Amino acid sequence: MFKKILVANRGEIALRVIRAAREMGIQSVAVHSTADSDAMHVRMADESVCIGPPASAQSYLSVPAIIAACEITGAEAIHPGYGFLSENAQFVQVIEDHGLTFIGPTAEHIRIMGDKITAKDTMKKLGVPCVPGSEGGVATLEEAKALGDEIGYPVIIKATAGGGGKGMKVAQNAAEMAKAFQTARAEGKSNFGNDEVYIEKYLTTPRHIEIQVFGDGKGKAVHLGERDCSLQRRHQKVFEEAPGPSITAEERARIGKTCADAMADINYIGAGTIEFLYENGEFYFIEMNTRLQVEHPVTEAIFGVDLVREQIRVAEGLPMSFDQDALTINGHAIEVRINAEKLPSFSPCPGKITQYHTPGGLGVRMDSALYDGYKIPPYYDSLIGKLIVHGRDRPEALARLGRALGELIVDGVDTTVPLFHALLAEEAVQRGDYNIHWLEHWLETNLGDA
Repeated sequence: MFKKILVANRGEIALRVIRAAREMGIQSVAVHSTADSDAMHVRMADESVCIGPPASAQSYLSVPAIIAACEITGAEAIHPGYGFLSENAQFVQVIEDHGLTFIGPTAEHIRIMGDKITAKDTMKKLGVPCVPGSEGGVATLEEAKALGDEIGYPVIIKATAGGGGKGMKVAQNAAEMAKAFQTARAEGKSNFGNDEVYIEKYLTTPRHIEIQVFGDGKGKAVHLGERDCSLQRRHQKVFEEAPGPSITAEERARIGKTCADAMADINYIGAGTIEFLYENGEFYFIEMNTRLQVEHPVTEAIFGVDLVREQIRVAEGLPMSFDQDALTINGHAIEVRINAEKLPSFSPCPGKITQYHTPGGLGVRMDSALYDGYKIPPYYDSLIGKLIVHGRDRPEALARLGRALGELIVDGVDTTVPLFHALLAEEAVQRGDYNIHWLEHWLETNLGDA
C-alpha cells in the first residue's frame, strides 16, 4: 500500500484525489504555484510544496519541480488529475525512471492515444467503429480535396495533436476546403507545434457519447456505461449526464463490450474514456482520453463506485474491486460545470469570493475548491465547481438540479449559473432532445453568443 502520494494538480480535482487518499489511509502532498498558496487543496493536504511562479509552464507543467517535490516529501506515487501533465507520456517516463509510480496508464498507451491518427488506426484494429476519413495525415490541399470528394461533404479537418477545440475546421463544400485546411494546419502549428492534420466525415446532427472504461493492466477491463456530453459550447462540455437519454440498453451493452474488450486486448491500466459521435444508432470513435474525466462523478453516482480509489488500487498492483457483472446502473445523474465567467461573452471573471454556500440534500454533490474570501487567480481555467445531482430517474435528477442551483450562492464574481437556470426551462433539455450543435444555436438566439 502506498504511504504517500503527490497530487500534480490544483483546484477541485486535487481536492478530489486528496479526499480519496485520506479515506484509504494514504498521506497526500499538494503542489502549488505562488498564486495558489492559499488554495483549498494546499490546506487540505498533509503536506505542500511550492513549485514555482503563477505561470503553469513554470509550476504545474514543470516536471523537474514536481519530481523534486516527490524527493523532498518522500512521495511514492503521483496522481495527475486531469489537464496539465495528465496525458504527457514523457512525464510518465520520467516518473518511472525515478522509481516512482504514475497513477494512470502506461506511457505507451498515452502516446498511442495522444496522437489522433495513431489512436484511430489502433481502435480500428481493435474493432472499435470509426468515422470515415483519411487513413493518416493529409499533407496537401489537393489530397484534402480528393478525400472530400470521396467521402462526401461536409468534412472536418483536425490537427493531429489537437485538443480543446483548437485546430478543428469544417468545410461544408469543396469551395471552403482551402481556407479550412490552411487554418487547421496553422492552428495546429501555433498551439501544438505540429501542423499535421487529418480529415473525417462531418456528421451533421450527432450526439457526443463517451464510454467509461477501466482496466487492471493485466488483461482485464470493464466498461461503466456511457455519458452524454452533447451540450457543448465551442467544443467545451458544459452539461453531462449518465446514462445517455438516447441510448438503449442493447446499444450500451454492445458498444460497452466492444470498448472493454479493446482495453483488455492492450492491457490498459486505470481509468480511460473512449469518446464517440453517435448518429442514427451508430457509434463513431473520435478520441480516447487516457485519464480521469472532469465528468467522472456522474458515472460514480449511478454505479456507486469511487474511480479515484480504484485508480490508486490498480496502480499499486491490486485487482479491481468489481467486475462487469457487478456493475448495474442505479438511477440518473447530471453534472453542470460552473465557471467564473461573465455572460453573455463567457469571458473569465477572476476575483474575490465574498460569500459561498453549497447546496445540499439527498442526491446532491458539489465538487469545488471555493471558500469565503478565496481569490480566484486569473492564471488558470475558469472552472470553479461542478454540481452533480442523482435521482431515481432523469425527471427527478432534472428537478433536483433546478433545486440545487437555486440554493447555490457564489457572490463576488460572475458565474455561468444563470445559463443552467435558462437551459432547464427549455423543452429540448427537459426531453433530452439535442445534439452537439444545439447549445451554440441556442446561445446565438438567446444570448447573442456563438
